[in-house]
Amino acid sequence: MPLPPKTVLSRARACIRIENSALAATARGLGREFVATADAVDAATAAGRKLIFTGVGKNAHIAQKIAATFNSTGVSSCFLDATQALHGDLGLVDEGDLVFLLSNSGQSEEILRLLPVLKRFGARLVAFTGNPDSDLARNAEFRLLFRVPREACPLKLAPTASTTAALALGDALAMVLLEARGLTRDDFARYHPAGNLGRVLLLRVRDIMRTGARLPIASDRVTIQDAILAMTKAKSGSIALVSPKSGRLSGILTDGDFRRSALTGPGFLAEPVAKFMTRKPKVIRDTALGVDAVRLFEAHRIDDLIVVDARGRPVGLIDGQDLPKFKIV
Repeated sequence: MPLPPKTVLSRARACIRIENSALAATARGLGREFVATADAVDAATAAGRKLIFTGVGKNAHIAQKIAATFNSTGVSSCFLDATQALHGDLGLVDEGDLVFLLSNSGQSEEILRLLPVLKRFGARLVAFTGNPDSDLARNAEFRLLFRVPREACPLKLAPTASTTAALALGDALAMVLLEARGLTRDDFARYHPAGNLGRVLLLRVRDIMRTGARLPIASDRVTIQDAILAMTKAKSGSIALVSPKSGRLSGILTDGDFRRSALTGPGFLAEPVAKFMTRKPKVIRDTALGVDAVRLFEAHRIDDLIVVDARGRPVGLIDGQDLPKFKIV
């Protein structure tokens, strides 16, 4: 018999609350052992060693995900199948590598059989477990402990809260190391060249800015009428105004500025554009990332952004209406 909708939602919420409790308990339990493990990862990375993650059952999937997360941040990592390791895959392990052995109970037979073998290879071992009193925890050099008051499975059989806590703890370690290493967006983009994420991270301002006939530029000594005609011809909502001597940007006139100038009365079109232009407008370099332009639009609530070169000369224009088509907002 199907469960009533209220029961379905009640049980789903209970599951999430149980897993959330495991995350909270794991966060509270972090201490010196987490710091020691983070230091060991930092030292292994600096020495050119790799991180190896292994586990069985559901923890094998968690181990693969954590290894992938570290790889995406530029830390050489891999997954080792605990069963296949004893049948030849130990060739993956080099002296000085840091091996994370995932087991909630810390008593998984396949994992415990790996311990003495890995030690003979000269690997350093991290017990990644929910049981601090387990054989795994006692025989490893470092310990990453997650806390799980109880599993969300009503039969108390399927790994649920434990795998969630283990994954979060692995993510926490990866993010701490990412920040400690000073990884930048450019660095991150190097490891994600494909797909939407890579495209967004690699996109530069010069790739999305308007140029040529779509970039209206005029001397800051022209009249309002001349500036508006140039904007209209370029089908733009603003115009970059430059010093006639240096060619550097001196201001911007937007549709809003134009409307304000019209309020001054008849004859406003003959007024000098410098009288109404916005001086020192927000600008961005042509070499900046597209996401940096998005930040400026969001922070300053502007509609157009002038792009300048190293000498402060306008070389492009980003219209806020263009951003959605590049899928970076």
